[in-house]
Amino acid sequence: MASKRGQRHERRVFWLALLGGFPAVALALGLLWFGDFAPRTQWTLTLVVAGVWLACAAVVREQVVRPLQTVSNVLAALRERDYTLRARGANPDDALGLLLLELNSLGDDLRAQRLGALEATALLRRVMEEIDVAIFAFDAAETLRLVNPSGAALVGHAPEQLLGRDAASLGLAGPLTGEAPRVDPLTFPGRSGRWEIRRGTFRQSGLPHQLLVLTDVSRALSDEERQAWRRLVRVLSHELNNSLAPIKSIADSLLAVITREPQPPDQREDLRKGLGVIASRSESLSRLMAAYARLARLPPPRLETVAIEHWVRRVVALETRRPVAIHPGPDVTIQADGGQLDQLLINLVRNAVDATLEGNGAVEVGWEKRNGQLDVWVRDEGAGLADTANLFVPFYTTKPDGSGIGLALSRQIAEAHGGALTLSNRTAGHGCEARLSLPLTGREGS
Repeated sequence: MASKRGQRHERRVFWLALLGGFPAVALALGLLWFGDFAPRTQWTLTLVVAGVWLACAAVVREQVVRPLQTVSNVLAALRERDYTLRARGANPDDALGLLLLELNSLGDDLRAQRLGALEATALLRRVMEEIDVAIFAFDAAETLRLVNPSGAALVGHAPEQLLGRDAASLGLAGPLTGEAPRVDPLTFPGRSGRWEIRRGTFRQSGLPHQLLVLTDVSRALSDEERQAWRRLVRVLSHELNNSLAPIKSIADSLLAVITREPQPPDQREDLRKGLGVIASRSESLSRLMAAYARLARLPPPRLETVAIEHWVRRVVALETRRPVAIHPGPDVTIQADGGQLDQLLINLVRNAVDATLEGNGAVEVGWEKRNGQLDVWVRDEGAGLADTANLFVPFYTTKPDGSGIGLALSRQIAEAHGGALTLSNRTAGHGCEARLSLPLTGREGS
């Protein structure tokens, strides 16, 4: 059909060229045949004029049609993604040459874009092959359209055997539904464990697709759990040895005192002191285990209405060793566990006062709204923090009589309320700042 339309266009150009030259030919032939010329001359010149007329029409048709054919061939090649074909005669000095020049430039741009897309696709495929994450792409009908080697190994088939299959037959219907991201226990032919499920959407050829990413977090969780147990055992061993070593030493000394003959006159006093040390160290171990039990059995928050100003003033009033200044903030009311928040703020205020007892520094408490959250801060003018890496490690403490449980329990309370607790040295002046951030999900006062 396109060829026939092209031939009709060529014929029209040819006939238009003939029509354009017809007045001159008719005038020449009229002068020739009505003039005083011999018949032989008249026929000879008539054939010459007719031949020149037809030749000129053919040349005009060629000059018009040939560039259009060139443009058509180049455009057809571009449509077929062949960017090597170029149009000759590209000359910016005339309109047709400028058209061909722009057409060649378009081919160069499309070729560069095509190469860039191929390189990006190759890089993407290479990355998908190397990462240890299962990636699946499904169309709107939940038919698999793309899978990486990790995903194919997970479901136990080669990639070419999986494409075109539906999610249900692959055991992936569950991960494609529900909230995301989340962590679920899943079992596949290639592996089982706990998996983090993430989903996303993208469009290909104008059609919506869904991207499913499965990450095995069992190994990471096991490593973290193992490290946590190692830290816990190391701290508990340290604390137990600190108490058991003197107990054993004093017990051996008391045994020697009891078995000594004759009995020394100060035997009763030695026994009393030794048993006192044993009782003291035993009480220390009892406090340690009670603190650990309290950390491990923190109940979920029981939400109630908490007025921030009343809460801060009530907790600050409990500290009697040193005056604590209050910087009032906005009138805010939140939903939280009042008892747990009391315990958290008591720990922060007590630590701040402890840090200023020797230097006689000030302690301040205040609150503010920032970035959609409520920030409660406690600042002191003490010596600051010497070791910020172990602040929230359970049972780690720099105080001679500390249990090392206060900050760990305080952060656990903050995170249970959807917030966060941070401690840092103050940039302006000396001392430390503890900042509790809580979400503003409750009612706010004016």
